[in-house]
Amino acid sequence: MQGVVAAGHENTARAAAAMLHAGGNAFDAAMAGMVASGLPETVLSSLGGGGFMMAYRADLDQTILYDFFAQTPCRKRPVSDLDFHAIDADFGPATQEFHIGAGSSATPGVIPGLFAIHQDLCNLPLAQILEPAIALAQDGVEVSAFHAYLFEVIEPILTRDIAAKTLFAPTGRLLKKGERFHNRDLARTLEALLSHGEAHFRTGALAKAIIAQSAEQGGHLSAQDLVSYKVERRRPLVQTYRDQQLFLNPAPCAGGPLIGFAFGVLERLCPHGAPDLLDLVQAMSLTNKARSQKTSCLEQFADDDHIARHLAAANTHPSASRGTTHISTIDTAGNAAALTISNGEGNGLMLGDSGIMLNNMLGEEDLHDQGFHCWQEDKRLSSMMAPTLIKSPDNSLTVLGSGGSNRIRSAILQVASGLIDHGFSLKEAIEAPRLHCEQGGHISFENAPITAPFTRSAKQQLMKVHPDAHGWPAPNMFFGGVHAVRRTATNQLEGVGDQRRAGVAIITDPVS
Repeated sequence: MQGVVAAGHENTARAAAAMLHAGGNAFDAAMAGMVASGLPETVLSSLGGGGFMMAYRADLDQTILYDFFAQTPCRKRPVSDLDFHAIDADFGPATQEFHIGAGSSATPGVIPGLFAIHQDLCNLPLAQILEPAIALAQDGVEVSAFHAYLFEVIEPILTRDIAAKTLFAPTGRLLKKGERFHNRDLARTLEALLSHGEAHFRTGALAKAIIAQSAEQGGHLSAQDLVSYKVERRRPLVQTYRDQQLFLNPAPCAGGPLIGFAFGVLERLCPHGAPDLLDLVQAMSLTNKARSQKTSCLEQFADDDHIARHLAAANTHPSASRGTTHISTIDTAGNAAALTISNGEGNGLMLGDSGIMLNNMLGEEDLHDQGFHCWQEDKRLSSMMAPTLIKSPDNSLTVLGSGGSNRIRSAILQVASGLIDHGFSLKEAIEAPRLHCEQGGHISFENAPITAPFTRSAKQQLMKVHPDAHGWPAPNMFFGGVHAVRRTATNQLEGVGDQRRAGVAIITDPVS
């Protein structure tokens, strides 16, 4: 089967493309890419994390959202018993405080998600889907410049314990660009999943390793968390913009409802034309207000009360948003998958000899409006992750998503608006400059290249109205990484990996 994939690393994209070339469908490709990404994109992706997949089944004309994100533990451990502490991540111009340790890990969902999606949607045997990841773990992958940079940013996490330091700094210093990263323990864990199935995670040796780390090193996770974890299958939030249908990640996630809300604002502000920069700023600013539950904003701009309901539901769930990557796939049968995954930054502890570092989702600042450790037990975390599908009246289909924390929603909003409002090609929409409005009102934007709506006159007007806006000289990873694929009305396949985050796209040849 021919198909197209876009992802955050060449090896991730190749693993996914191999499934299409072997006759698998878009879901086989997404699963192979997800598991393989734990090697070349190890800072962002792990079997110890969680994620979401928006799946379109062409045979049923049906779209479903798979939620396999992290869940808060069933029981809290006393704070005095926890391994939970802050580290400073060095981004160069600024540092950011992250919280790690066994007490920062929520219940991971990637492994249950893999088995659920494979059972529901995949064509190929699981052994074939995991084969590229096992090979990468055994043979190693070359560290890219982007991921060498990420290693340096979170060095205190990757060198916290002896096992992690041995993996990421085998010669006493962190691996550099061009050196090889191996994780043979992970290869053995993947082989054990093939031998023992999902039970390896629920009750088997991997479960015992998770429980032991938590009990001995100050975490919350227990056998109950692993046995009771459920993959949720949800109906997408469907929003119409102009004449396009957007399929968005629904509540309890916030990312999809906030994107839907922003499009509702744009349609009111610009009912007959494309939005300019000031329109985008106003839409993003009002969306920030909606995120902080300002009822008057919801009443004024949420045309459809289904958006308001989703936002209200999302606001009852604690949110985690960092350390994300994305994979998009389409096959020529018309199936499509948009998959976004995260491990936070990792908790700093290797999980026995599994080759896995669990997430640090409970170390997210957004979970702690009332102080750390005040989260509600046994509750699915919300997220800004927003795997998205766009269906057009001419029967074209676009699949997209992004990494980038709270910049995910602004990145997807602008790429989709570029496609719909400006008639951009997929490449033009992803390469166009972006802006982002923070919750406190601070505006950042990319100065180059010069293209609609980022014309010189528009940027001059922006700076006149918002003189404190910060212009970045060139495209930057701060503004997300939208990896997208498209099937046109004439069944042509397109794919673009966002260079802000070292993205790669591959169109496969039909099987000979």
